[in-house]
Amino acid sequence: MTLAHPATIAGITPEYLNALMEQAAIPGRVAEVEIVDAKTYGEQMVSTAGRVLLNLRYAPGSAELPSRVVLKLPRGVDEIMSPFYANETAFYRMLRPSLDIEAPLCLGADFSPDTNRFGILLEDLTARQAIFPNVTQPIRPDTIQPLLDTLAKLHATFWNASRFSKDLAWVETHLAGGVANLMNNLAPAYIQREIDTENFKRELVQKLRTTGLQLLAGVQAVQRHQSTLPQTLLHGDTHLGNTYLLPDGAGGLLDWQLMVRGHAMHDVNYLITTALNIADRRAQERDLLNYYLDRLATHHGKPVLFFNDAWLEYRRALVWGVYIGWLTTPVVNYGWEINVLNHLRLTTAYEDHETARLVDELS
Repeated sequence: MTLAHPATIAGITPEYLNALMEQAAIPGRVAEVEIVDAKTYGEQMVSTAGRVLLNLRYAPGSAELPSRVVLKLPRGVDEIMSPFYANETAFYRMLRPSLDIEAPLCLGADFSPDTNRFGILLEDLTARQAIFPNVTQPIRPDTIQPLLDTLAKLHATFWNASRFSKDLAWVETHLAGGVANLMNNLAPAYIQREIDTENFKRELVQKLRTTGLQLLAGVQAVQRHQSTLPQTLLHGDTHLGNTYLLPDGAGGLLDWQLMVRGHAMHDVNYLITTALNIADRRAQERDLLNYYLDRLATHHGKPVLFFNDAWLEYRRALVWGVYIGWLTTPVVNYGWEINVLNHLRLTTAYEDHETARLVDELS
């Protein structure tokens, strides 16, 4: 059963929140709800979904639950984005409850295909003193080791899992599913419009001596190739802005809309390349990749991926970050500085690693 998700914040009632929580079998009932803040598309880091900060008071007898929560809702009436909403809802409903990694606690999640609306009720991570890094802040290479450890634990859990042909057959791939259709068939026209209308994007593409169509072909070639390599569950969108760091040293992952089955280097490259300034990335990325591989072996119980193979696919994976990761992202989502810095880091790495040549080798 799907729910009637609110079209406006006025519809965020105790009854609605309790229905969300009941579907997740959360042992508590909301008695009162206070809307603290609400942000929609284009406001302070909001891109594909709105976020509403809530204070909750629970009925007597409820379990000890977070009193401050975040409710993710659609950014508006937007059928195009519905594959993202359905995918993230599926992660929080079907996978998050059994995952032993650092990711937000979910109190309820539901997607309605009839209306393309959804709701995901999450803990407010600021209650755990989480900090949310972005590319405008100095990030030491060792700071992202906890994030690589979280990725390694996630990837090890699902490494070449037989479950992908059984109970996890519903998990999409880069080649098939609603998100893949959006990225491969709907997004390219939008990305080309971004290239044509944003001067800095157009000239970055020119600097790489390529075109939007050539980058799209490269992404698709890499995805076809990497689908033949060891597969695991990916976060899928591991740029630095989708992470958080905790005082105890742990690192967590946010925004699971692009969760997918694929090759591990997709996640690892996108994190390292967006997290570090160009000089630190050049100096430290090999060491960080080795760190990830060591943690992957530890979590899996034996080595499953070796440096030379990983390094080659790490460098190929850059084409996705350049084309899908940030050419598709309008300036309004994160502002000029974050947008430009991500582009600069990704395109510089693309040149450093001769990614164009490595992609061409696949044709």
